[in-house]
Amino acid sequence: MALKITVIGTGYLGATHAAAMAELGFEVLGLDVVPEKIEMLSAGRVPMYEPGLEELLARHVAGVEGSSGRLRFTTSWEEVGAFGDVHFVCVNTPQKHGEYACDMSYVDAAFASLAPHLTGSALVVGKSTVPVGSAERLARVLRDLAPGDAELAWNPEFLREGFAVRDTLHPDRIVVGVASERAEKLLREVYATPVGEGSPFVVTDFPTAELVKTSANSFLATKISFINAMAEVCEAAGGDVVKLAEAIGHDERIGKKFLRAGIGFGGGCLPKDIRAFMARAGELGVDQALTFLREVDSINMRRRGHMVELAREAVGGSFLGKRVAVLGATFKPDSDDVRDSPALNVAGQIHLQGGQVTVYDPKGMANARALFPTLGYAESAVAAVRGAHVVLHLTEWGEFRELDPRVLGEAASARIVLDGRNALDAERWREAGWVYRAMGRPSA
Repeated sequence: MALKITVIGTGYLGATHAAAMAELGFEVLGLDVVPEKIEMLSAGRVPMYEPGLEELLARHVAGVEGSSGRLRFTTSWEEVGAFGDVHFVCVNTPQKHGEYACDMSYVDAAFASLAPHLTGSALVVGKSTVPVGSAERLARVLRDLAPGDAELAWNPEFLREGFAVRDTLHPDRIVVGVASERAEKLLREVYATPVGEGSPFVVTDFPTAELVKTSANSFLATKISFINAMAEVCEAAGGDVVKLAEAIGHDERIGKKFLRAGIGFGGGCLPKDIRAFMARAGELGVDQALTFLREVDSINMRRRGHMVELAREAVGGSFLGKRVAVLGATFKPDSDDVRDSPALNVAGQIHLQGGQVTVYDPKGMANARALFPTLGYAESAVAAVRGAHVVLHLTEWGEFRELDPRVLGEAASARIVLDGRNALDAERWREAGWVYRAMGRPSA
């Protein structure tokens, strides 16, 4: 008999995982405690923008015309407990307010709510990013609260926003932390299709599985902050960080990815994950092992302030009475996620210093308005640039790379563009009469 799968938490991670499991042929039941979210998902719609996800969801949600019917959603813990053989916990683990540490309250609540309904044999699989040591504690919760034979495994997620569907269906690796051969066997069955296509299947203990995600994110954050630190040096020395990155990227030990200097990283994962990692290292008495992450974080935040300084300099030393166009609101392209967005952070700082800021983003406008209602918003890039004394390119959308700088120049009050992502064609913009400046590069 085919396994039945449940997914606890239907946010970005959970909704994607539920739809992907249905695509792989499993009967899937998703649970969330927010009825409005369940209603939306049950209609085949997703509460966030992720390329390909809504189409994948609609292909399988029961009740949607032409769907496989393999995917349903509920708010009932009892129904989930009775339905599933394998239960994936995909709830959020945000940063605690006023602390670096991870907020485990959603994970703890999910386990406490699910466990009493596990009356038979079940495997509970954590996918949330948690501090190392959490799995051992949650395994004890299952043993104490579940009336049946409930076992824990840990299976970290490695989704990239904008590529989440592909990353779930065709992962570059599958990591499972298990305590028994039975748990490993069940997860091999769940992931048989991608493993058959060549995805590596790495089996570890609980602590190693928990550390994989935070270690990977810490390494990526370090690489981004490294090239941004080099951009600071290039600016002081008159070098070109783009050529520097190209040159060192040819070294196969280093590689080219994540070596684009700019205003740094944001989003719901990298910033909070490296901070939670530092906090947990302190609890384990090995805080000195991760002190370098404090500088990684500091460099990242410093880049935002530097962009504000460049913008102030570009408009003559004061934002008062100046119009500033910001192209981009999301923390990265192909997403509507504005959590800890460097673009919105810069826009907000300029607004607080007296600038008249107008923002445009292809997908993140609604979320940006909700977070920063006092900023101005436009329905197009040209509308955002109209009357601007400086234009800031802060999210690397393909739409912005394709803009005609001559058309924008006719709308702007001054042809000055600051490329916070080192992604625009400098020569093309300069030929259109713009003063083009990017972080870590010569001004001409």
